[in-house]
Amino acid sequence: MRSIFSIVLTALILTNCTTEPPIEIAKKDKPLIEYVNPFIGTGGHGHTYPGATMPFGMMQLSPDTRLDGWDGCSGYHYSDSYIYGFSHTHLSGTGVSDYGDILLMPTNSIHFNNGSAGKSGYRAHFSHDNEIAQPGYYKVYLDSTEIDVELTVSKRSGIHKYQFPSEQNQFLILDLEHRDQVLEYKIQKVNDSTISGFRHSKAWATDQRLFYTIQFSLPIKNITYEENGTPISKNYKYQSKKAAIEFDNPNNNPVYIKIGISAVDDAGAAKNLQEEIGNKSFDQIKKEAQNVWETQLNKIVVESPNDDYKTNFYTALYHTMLAPNLYQDVDGRYRGMDLEITETKDFEYYTVFSLWDTYRAAHPLYTIIEQDRTNDFIKTFLAKYDEGGIMPIWDLSANYTGCMIGYHAVPVISDAYMKGIRDYDAEKALSAMKHSATRDKLGLESYKEFGFIPVEEESESVSKTLEYAYDDWTIAQMAKAMGKDDDYRLYTQRAQYYKNIYDPETKFMRGRFRNTWFAPFDPYEVNFNYTEANAWQYSFYVPQDVSGFMTLLGGKDQLEAQLDKLFTAEDQTSGRQQVDITGLIGQYAHGNEPSHHMAYLYNFVNKPHKTQERVHQIITELYTNEPDGISGNEDCGQMSAWFVFSSMGFYPVTPGSNQYIIGTPLFDKATINLESGKQFTIATNNLSDTNIYVEYVYLNGKALDQSFIAHEDLMAGGTLEFKMTDNPAIWGSRDGQEPLTEINDHVIIPVPFIAKGDVAFKVETEVSLGIVNSETAIFYSLNDSKFKLYTVPFKISEAITLKVYAADNDGNTSPTVDTKFYKIDPNLSITLDTKYANQYNAGGDDALIDGIMGTQDYRTGTWQGYWDEDVVATVDLGSMKPISTVGINFLQDQGAWIFYPTQVECLVSKDGKTFTSIDTQIIDTTKRNNDVLIKEVVFKSSSEDIRYVKLIARKMGALPNWHLGYPHDGRSWIFADEISIK
Repeated sequence: MRSIFSIVLTALILTNCTTEPPIEIAKKDKPLIEYVNPFIGTGGHGHTYPGATMPFGMMQLSPDTRLDGWDGCSGYHYSDSYIYGFSHTHLSGTGVSDYGDILLMPTNSIHFNNGSAGKSGYRAHFSHDNEIAQPGYYKVYLDSTEIDVELTVSKRSGIHKYQFPSEQNQFLILDLEHRDQVLEYKIQKVNDSTISGFRHSKAWATDQRLFYTIQFSLPIKNITYEENGTPISKNYKYQSKKAAIEFDNPNNNPVYIKIGISAVDDAGAAKNLQEEIGNKSFDQIKKEAQNVWETQLNKIVVESPNDDYKTNFYTALYHTMLAPNLYQDVDGRYRGMDLEITETKDFEYYTVFSLWDTYRAAHPLYTIIEQDRTNDFIKTFLAKYDEGGIMPIWDLSANYTGCMIGYHAVPVISDAYMKGIRDYDAEKALSAMKHSATRDKLGLESYKEFGFIPVEEESESVSKTLEYAYDDWTIAQMAKAMGKDDDYRLYTQRAQYYKNIYDPETKFMRGRFRNTWFAPFDPYEVNFNYTEANAWQYSFYVPQDVSGFMTLLGGKDQLEAQLDKLFTAEDQTSGRQQVDITGLIGQYAHGNEPSHHMAYLYNFVNKPHKTQERVHQIITELYTNEPDGISGNEDCGQMSAWFVFSSMGFYPVTPGSNQYIIGTPLFDKATINLESGKQFTIATNNLSDTNIYVEYVYLNGKALDQSFIAHEDLMAGGTLEFKMTDNPAIWGSRDGQEPLTEINDHVIIPVPFIAKGDVAFKVETEVSLGIVNSETAIFYSLNDSKFKLYTVPFKISEAITLKVYAADNDGNTSPTVDTKFYKIDPNLSITLDTKYANQYNAGGDDALIDGIMGTQDYRTGTWQGYWDEDVVATVDLGSMKPISTVGINFLQDQGAWIFYPTQVECLVSKDGKTFTSIDTQIIDTTKRNNDVLIKEVVFKSSSEDIRYVKLIARKMGALPNWHLGYPHDGRSWIFADEISIK
């Protein structure tokens, strides 16, 4: 008989033999900066730049190849073949142009014209064959002038290195007029090797101020200034926007140009340059910059035999670190949102917060790998709140741009707070968050009163309602964590306002126009109810309450069916052209942010294999190692952050929930090196191009029976191990294994809507009321009569005000909504010989005679819009009548391509066949005017009886040559409103 000891020993040996070795961390096979390809995104519509910058740095020293246009937002496009020069500030992946400050261009003759439009100038031809871009470094050979250019940077300063072909004719053009409208400027020679000055400009940021100090390695031989197109040699008043600096370089040594910039003053620029570069050489600064980038990229190390995948990953990680941008000098001074100078040593101050984009994935990524910087971001938000009165929405160089929707500094703060990142004044942060949510601007007044934003009150009403609701949920989460019960109740209720724009008949989120549904409805149509999207691309945006949204649809099966339809729908849109809608898979638009979470929603219905299929498709098809390798604007890191997360195998569908939804990994191994010193490693077994399905997942060696992980698990360090297969598996498909976001506290009563009935009618209209919760009672009142229970449809035959609300058995009620019904003279009718655009229909064919007047915002649905069409409308009075005046209103909003007609003619007829012209009024439509205006064109008539009145408004057609749309053959709109006949 064997001894107990031998049995135990044998068991231990067998156990050790079968135990799998611990998972090792991912290791890099060469410097990670060698995997970065800064040219990815410089083609197509990526809008990135290839030049030298530091992680989150102030200076972006990059070539400029394009002066204007949408695909010139970063100043560079890969399809171009001329370089205009090298400027020191650039935006990465934005959809609006700005920056391009302080252009320098080496050349061999004096030219003050940049050479655009085929004119002789200082621009130079180049070839991508002679161009190199790396993190912190850029090099190019200028064919036209045979000059080699190299660039490198520190945070706030940079160095140019020029090698001229000979010692003769060595010039440098300084152009302060480059790109934006210049407001003020100065070029001052300080000594024989230094110049300084400033450039104040107006573009997207309407009051941008930048100061510079430039030091040359060689003495200045001569400076020629440009004054009203004429070269002059002296410029004592510093009034020139351009200068040509000639160098004395008899040995033809490389010319080194060191430059420091500051938003504060000249002294700040000089100090930035001295502190960061000083006497250091070009090669020293390049090495320092690339060492910093290597450290940054080492925060996540991946292993894969596919070099393109690694290049895509590290370029994406690189792009997430290009913005926000430092906006503070080395001494702690910065220019605040009040344009005043402030100083702090407590934190670093930033600008360029593209928050509508980056709150979704970029900032959640920072909560993992940039926790210290996240604290500084939030401190920056609060400083901007103090300086400018509101936290940023899209701020740029001490300016609020007024761009995009929502108040998305709020989820950034809440997400960080819920993850334990709290090195800031949390009480002040919550107060600032609530301030953002309680203003009476951008539709918030209606949102607070009704629980949704009516179409007629605010443009992009559907998108704003949905994004406000999510933002409010994040306020509620932080308030709850801080013990603020009243705030938790209020913002939890507001987080459910998405229910008020859900149409149960079509199962889409729709605009409520005069408390009816905006019609006619086409989910493919891009119109003013949505932000850069259509109904397909916004109707799944309820990340805070996927369970509640699922209930509205009818359950998990219905959500799955809607997602299937989304990904398999026709990949075309109708209505307004929207260049941001790119990367289409069906109606899923990966090139624009509202779609980014949708592939992961299959996990919520226990179909994670469908998430895995779609995520793998997006990762491998819509991100490539090419200049056109990003399917839309890179958007300051958001497109790239999606890839970084998804390629590791998970994604933050609901920032603020501390959950990451599991998808499918792209790499054999990935290790996140956390700031705490801990490491979290994702290891994948049996991975291949066909093995994209997850068979099992293990968290720290234990089977994970849920299709999500928690932030706390990741930050604790450890391992997440995937076992892959080539067929859909059952992992994550059982009830209880799915992720969950739901709102069960303080459930609201949705607001009833008019399901049927014409707000403007001739004889009578039958009104049916509806609500998303069929078990809720609806009450209504006509002209302030006593409210009564709605049971069956009713008819309205006179102008009247209808009031509706809903209530449950516990006495909880919805807000009350009023709707005015208008009675059109039944004798009147209108015939339109030209067709209006559906998205600007103002209510339908009778809109021009319905008595409802348009407002100054064309996007609120009260104007009829005609694109590149004349307006030809004939009103039938129903019988012969004397008329004294005929009037019609037109809108002008030139920035939106809406112009007055060039002429308006009024004709009258007795029989509807033979028309006589009363008068024709000519309008000067080409005069530039930035104001939004409404013009009433009035015609006087004799008292002779007539029956028919015809109005013809002639289009302008092609836009004037000063308009942004002119170079692209842009065409004008006519927006017409009420025709009045007296």
